[in-house]
Amino acid sequence: MIQTEGYAALSNASELVPFSFEREEPQQNEVLIDILYCGICHADIHQCKNEYGGTQYSFVPGHEIVGRINSIGRNVTKFSRGELVGVGYFINSCGHCANCLSHEEQFCDNGITPTQNGMLSDGSITKGGYSKCIVVNENYVLKVSEKLNPIAVAPLLCAGITTYSALKHNGIGKKHKVAILGLGGLGHMAVKFAVSFGADVTVISSSANKEESARRLGSHHFILADKEILKSQSENYDFIIDTISVKHDYNLYLNCLKKDGTMILLGVPPEASVLEAHVLISHRRKITGSFIGGIKETQEMLDYCAEHSIVSDVELICPQYINSAFDRILKGDVKYRFVIDMSKI
Repeated sequence: MIQTEGYAALSNASELVPFSFEREEPQQNEVLIDILYCGICHADIHQCKNEYGGTQYSFVPGHEIVGRINSIGRNVTKFSRGELVGVGYFINSCGHCANCLSHEEQFCDNGITPTQNGMLSDGSITKGGYSKCIVVNENYVLKVSEKLNPIAVAPLLCAGITTYSALKHNGIGKKHKVAILGLGGLGHMAVKFAVSFGADVTVISSSANKEESARRLGSHHFILADKEILKSQSENYDFIIDTISVKHDYNLYLNCLKKDGTMILLGVPPEASVLEAHVLISHRRKITGSFIGGIKETQEMLDYCAEHSIVSDVELICPQYINSAFDRILKGDVKYRFVIDMSKI
């Protein structure tokens, strides 16, 4: 067993605290990764508070992991010691269902094993990247280019692939007018990718002070999320990428879609929203969701980012600042993703 250190929530009402625990030694197809950086996802906060239900305590969050391989199992062929690698939202799947065989492991018929709060075959619960190290099967580890800043790569393992996959799957490109709803961790990556793919991009935000940032990220237009202002955007967009993770009114924004337009949900509010059928029916609009990507697509995304110099905008923090960072995220006070320096643990 490997003794390690991390940060954990001990209950749904507790702050994260220093936490010692053990990880298994890497088996024959596994690698031991020394974690350098781990991004903070809004979902980490929801799970710490058990807002999705099912959180097992002690809960160690973290699924936006960048690190270097410390050691490898004897049958590992894809990686060697010292390589810069990433680990995302999940660390296992069944490997034999139709979705796994088509490289969409995120939709595994038998369920993925999340990097945090997932159940392993021995009944133990996975502990995520708010820790010094992690052991992962090589098939769920990703290569990270040395050309990219590893600090700013970490959020690509969730926010990056979530937005990239949604845009690619829906075929968004040069002929499309796209609105990005929300300019947080997901939203700012959606802007970067949509602009890179050649779309005409508008950011819709409830914060007027985000216009300058939206323009800097490459957005062509900025609209304040005000009911009267949004009326002028009626039937204007082919796609709306909704990245908001708090309860909000979908119907208000659906009216901004053209006929046959699509709203793609990426944010996961802890409370359900009411959906008015006539808003969809009247213009044959669609509302859909998108998850993360499979391992193959995530590697494709990382390679695309290396080719086009795309990374997240981040604020690097020490582990002792995690609880303050959580508070700031809930207030929308971060541009645009916190990343924890796990070497400081």
